[in-house]
Amino acid sequence: MKLLVTTFLSLDGVMQAPGGPDEDREGGFDHGGWLAPFADEDMMRFVVEWIGQADGFLLGRKTYEIFAAHWPRMTDPADLVARALNTLPKYVASRTLDRVEWNNSTLLQGDVASEIRKLKDRPGRELQVHGSGGLAQTLIGNDLVDEYRLWSFPVVLGRGKRLFGSGTGPAATFRLVDSRTTSTGVAIHTYARAGDVQHGSVEATEWREKFQHKSGA
Repeated sequence: MKLLVTTFLSLDGVMQAPGGPDEDREGGFDHGGWLAPFADEDMMRFVVEWIGQADGFLLGRKTYEIFAAHWPRMTDPADLVARALNTLPKYVASRTLDRVEWNNSTLLQGDVASEIRKLKDRPGRELQVHGSGGLAQTLIGNDLVDEYRLWSFPVVLGRGKRLFGSGTGPAATFRLVDSRTTSTGVAIHTYARAGDVQHGSVEATEWREKFQHKSGA
């Protein structure tokens, strides 16, 4: 399976507490719920589509607890998101939990990075990470992410936990494999791992000559 990180981000890269005021107040963060004004039918349609591509979910402790407190109460069989989250395998990375009770949940113990590599070696489509900021840092630092699905919301928060902080992980390049927008101006870009960072220099004259040659000017 490929490991895919799905994250809601502000324009300045903050991923903390998009869903509600009390989701995560760590560090005195008081902008929780910043996603809500931008929720629309496009957003839900994309969520349903992409959740349908999952063969399992990888969650950090805080996101797991938020999900486990909500989704088991959603029992409508027509709710495709609830059905996926309630039935598919869920793998939980936590140093503090000693058990997980939500249906089809497994607590990862020991060397989490090693356990996740084993999960990726299994057949399947996508092992999806949703939210889980602390876990995302571990995944990035261990170079375990195959694709990012980044939801960029038209809001600047100024502070908060960021997906890509200083020294987050190894340098890498990615290629854009999908790009969509919602009616409220949310841009969703999916990037797949493309290899190591390439280096060079851009001289103004050389760049202009290349551009003119390609454009036929």
